[in-house]
Amino acid sequence: MSSSPLTADETRTDGRAPRPRRESPARTFTSMSGYVVKLVLMALVNALGLFIAWSAWTAGSWLLLGASLVLLAAADWVYFSRRTVPLKYILPGLLFLLVFQVFTMAYTGYVAFTNYGSGHTLTKERAIDALLIQNERRDPEAPSYPLAILRDADGQLGFAIVEDGTVRVGNAETPLAAAPDATVAGTRVTAVPGWDVLALTDLVGDPALLEQVAALRVPVSEDDSAGSIRTQDGSRGAIYRSALVYDAAADTMTDVESGVVYRPNDRGSFVAEDGTALGVGWRVVVGLENFTKAFTDSAYAGPFAKILVWTFAFAILTVLSSFLVGLLIAGVFNDPRIRGQKVWRTLFILPYAFPAFLSALLWKGMLHSNPDYGIINQLFFFGQRIEWLDDPTLAKLAILGVNLWLSYPYWFLVCTGALQSLPGDVIEAATIDGAGPVRIWRAITLPLLLVSTAPLIISSFAFNFNNFTLIYMLTNGRPRFTDTSAPLGHTDILISMVYQISGVAGGRADYGLASALSLLIFVIVGVVSVVAFRQTRKLEEML
Repeated sequence: MSSSPLTADETRTDGRAPRPRRESPARTFTSMSGYVVKLVLMALVNALGLFIAWSAWTAGSWLLLGASLVLLAAADWVYFSRRTVPLKYILPGLLFLLVFQVFTMAYTGYVAFTNYGSGHTLTKERAIDALLIQNERRDPEAPSYPLAILRDADGQLGFAIVEDGTVRVGNAETPLAAAPDATVAGTRVTAVPGWDVLALTDLVGDPALLEQVAALRVPVSEDDSAGSIRTQDGSRGAIYRSALVYDAAADTMTDVESGVVYRPNDRGSFVAEDGTALGVGWRVVVGLENFTKAFTDSAYAGPFAKILVWTFAFAILTVLSSFLVGLLIAGVFNDPRIRGQKVWRTLFILPYAFPAFLSALLWKGMLHSNPDYGIINQLFFFGQRIEWLDDPTLAKLAILGVNLWLSYPYWFLVCTGALQSLPGDVIEAATIDGAGPVRIWRAITLPLLLVSTAPLIISSFAFNFNNFTLIYMLTNGRPRFTDTSAPLGHTDILISMVYQISGVAGGRADYGLASALSLLIFVIVGVVSVVAFRQTRKLEEML
């Protein structure tokens, strides 16, 4: 018989101390290789973390700086400690959850309490700078100067002007300063140490560069009132001065041409005594205003109530109709007497195989009232011009029909699997007891089916409650409401309402109101899910 090797805790029969087990060279090499790989990966993680921290430091984002340092320290502690083995596997998922879920929700909550939107997207300091820049006017009394466009090694642009034979160089952050080492040919700057001199032909062939040059402003001196150099054609520069002057001590903005004084208000804008406000404002906290705006503002109150009712109706009717149709088809093709089940099942799940957005676009074309390409009207309604997507009621029916076509294959697959997994002995016992097919279906099959599919029904409701793709691709919320100035329509649901209000598609943006509505959607879906799961638990207890 072969004996197993002794461990360090075992006692030898000859009375001598046991010899410790030696690690094999292969195992030692594997362990060292893994440690080296871990060092390399953690070095990369630390480099990335320190880069983020440095960027946050230079940008003055103290919250991001603190969060990045804390997360970096936590990662180092977890992966270099022997007492945190479970966390080594959990930490990456926790970090992704924190960054992409918790932070997103927290920031959305913050925005919901601000006036963040068109005209109020900046901090107050940046808003002041933007006002001064936007109100710059060319000084008619100041001369123009021969100008050359420069670009440094980092790709930053600058100007070089010739003033009384002296070359002065600067960029957006550095005012003009003398450059005695620059080379000049006549009135044209040909070379500047540390800069590349761009030719005018470079602007002609690069529209993006031309746009950057036109937007560039180089301060004349440290005194902001001296103005800045700007150019329109890239060959000559002129002095532009702002028509507004900001008084930091009084915190006022004065129009030097009219003498009107603008003072800041609690809404994040500079406002004159007559109520006139400057175009650029800044973000401020407005409390619960965004939450009450949807219920009290005449532009949103009426549409919001209609959209809320339609959203619930759309989600509930879609889930019920697609579930019932999918269950019916699954029940029919679960009968072993049906021939060609595989072929039929493949055909019935084809709508589920196509991308939803592409299917919505195809249905949009087929439902169009134009007789040239509205195939639904041509084939089924004898070429009648039925406004499927332009009439509010017909558009809603079209959305429900298209979504049924897209959704029933999913429930067909789910119900097919659920029916095939039902315990056959229970049904057999009920049959022996004399229960008929209807009684078995109502008392056994359907309750067991609902227990297994109830979580999916709840998730389907949550999905359709936020089914932005179908609404956007099929109707884009149209037809529009005629009794409001808000860009909302009869087929909008809450999530598409958020999209329209956010201004992503164009128009005036109101991120604060959009964020408030997003939180409202989250609360609604959460409450409905909690109530539904409790009812599902009661059904399980009854069975």
